[in-house]
Amino acid sequence: MTLSAADRAAAFRKTRAAHLTEVSEDYVELIGDLIAEQGEARLTDVAERLGVSQATASKVITRLRRDGLVENKRYRSIFLTDRGRELADASRERHRIVFEFLRALGLDDAVAHADSEGIEHHVSEVTLVKLQELTQRLRRSDGQ
Repeated sequence: MTLSAADRAAAFRKTRAAHLTEVSEDYVELIGDLIAEQGEARLTDVAERLGVSQATASKVITRLRRDGLVENKRYRSIFLTDRGRELADASRERHRIVFEFLRALGLDDAVAHADSEGIEHHVSEVTLVKLQELTQRLRRSDGQ
């Protein structure tokens, strides 16, 4: 299949845009999970769970605060704003859809989780709907 130059450019723009939002989505999703699990999200926990230094996590949190996704005060817990919660919920749902699709294909939890962590940021809403539909068909055919 040959794409036109304009279609290729559009695809590359979409991928670059996904890369820009990927970090924000991962952070707000994790912050939401930490709040649900522990009642708070601390910088040290965020850094540890994402496998980054506290300095790196702090820079991202500063950017998320600037973007209106989180609120925090120095040396205090991090909280999601309404916008941050919406982004976290949407990211979590995208992750769930991709994860369930990969599980329906027969992949184990570890592989499905690792792969869905990257795929979730790059699929369109149209593709997510199709993945859900296919997941349901696969499960019905397997008797699940």
